[in-house]
Amino acid sequence: MKFVLTCLTTLPLVAGLAHAASDSEWQSLFDGTSLSGWRVINGSAKYEVVDGAIVGTTQAGSPNSFLATERSFGDFILEFETKQTVGPSNSGVQFRSQSKPEVMQGRVHGPQMDLDPSERQWTGGLYDEAMSGWWYPGTLNPQPGLYKFNEWNQIRIEAVGPSLRTWVNGQLSAYVLDATYKDGFIALQVHSIDKPDEAGRKILWRNMRIKEHPAASPAAATIFVRNNLPNDLSEVERQQGWQLLWDGTSMTGWRSVKRDGPPANGWRIKDGELIVTGSGGGDIVTEKTFGAFELQLDFKLTPGANSGIKYYVADDGTGNAVGLEYQLLDDDRHADAKQGKDGNRRLASLYDIQPRERLMTNVGIAPKVGEWQHARIVAKPDGTIEHWLNGVKVLSYQRGSEDFQRRVAASKFKDIAGFGQLEQGRILLQDHGDEVRFRSIKIRTL
Repeated sequence: MKFVLTCLTTLPLVAGLAHAASDSEWQSLFDGTSLSGWRVINGSAKYEVVDGAIVGTTQAGSPNSFLATERSFGDFILEFETKQTVGPSNSGVQFRSQSKPEVMQGRVHGPQMDLDPSERQWTGGLYDEAMSGWWYPGTLNPQPGLYKFNEWNQIRIEAVGPSLRTWVNGQLSAYVLDATYKDGFIALQVHSIDKPDEAGRKILWRNMRIKEHPAASPAAATIFVRNNLPNDLSEVERQQGWQLLWDGTSMTGWRSVKRDGPPANGWRIKDGELIVTGSGGGDIVTEKTFGAFELQLDFKLTPGANSGIKYYVADDGTGNAVGLEYQLLDDDRHADAKQGKDGNRRLASLYDIQPRERLMTNVGIAPKVGEWQHARIVAKPDGTIEHWLNGVKVLSYQRGSEDFQRRVAASKFKDIAGFGQLEQGRILLQDHGDEVRFRSIKIRTL
């Protein structure tokens, strides 16, 4: 049996979905025989029902196409099976998504769970379609080989309040906390294609069921949690050992490198942001010291800005605070990007010692000055250090290794005995004379 839909239509609701289900009720989102309750938005890819499955087919010259539910959903659990055949083609499932004439002329936007059989294998990742880009790329929780091309895969999406989670074949794949979207339609994506010979690739969905207004699942996970709520510490993060290193309202736990207490000027707190104004207040450091740790924070650079996050900082209160530095820089506008050696003064590099790797250009991963970016430093007990930028590891090194010592010897720190070798040190935020904003500063010991 086959039913074909290739254009925008107005369709009745699927029977039984006109009213919200109780906590214990699952409802079919697809009746298995027709596309009743669904409509195509944006593109011209073909959607049809074949043998009890919705089949989407890539088409040359079409932008991203979406088969969307007629009604909206807020809190829910969605389960379905999916398979991709003929050739690998990126796809995804939108949820809490929108299409409004006044927003990008009706372009579909909102959260999407990625379906990706390509070599990068980011299936399960969460992407803000047509808006801010990647919230949770597959780099944050690699699961090679979990999603099977040309086989049926079990998928689960849970959206309860700001908690957004995905599972692939029974494995938790992504965990995001974000309050941007409260409700919206669910939509099945057939991605645009780059080459004519990629036309005819198929994405299939079946056994789609949904439970509305579910009780939240236990807040437990071992994978990294991407929390986009400013200065928020969720229950799952507490269970993982995270704590706020900055409380969002005061300078408690921080002091000037020049004296006891906070700087007299040059730093201010406004609307949950810790702002270095560039007016000469000097660096600030944590009152506590840390050994093995994981640190994360959001930062926003102004055009041409230079700053840094230093760690394993030795600070005697005189202002001579020295430590390893995660560089914060506007690479395009600040001259320091061209200084040093092999780009070791660029954004996310180990300043003047080791350059970061080449950055991905994906939306939400490629850094943008004037927008919030996410920095993460992992300092393991064995001396391994990782720098992450927007969910992607961009640098790794071993403190004390022969390679590390060789790089230090070629740097501006060559005359500092034991540089970078402290067992315990402070965290420092640098005042380099430019305005930079910080928020959601968190740390956990390892």
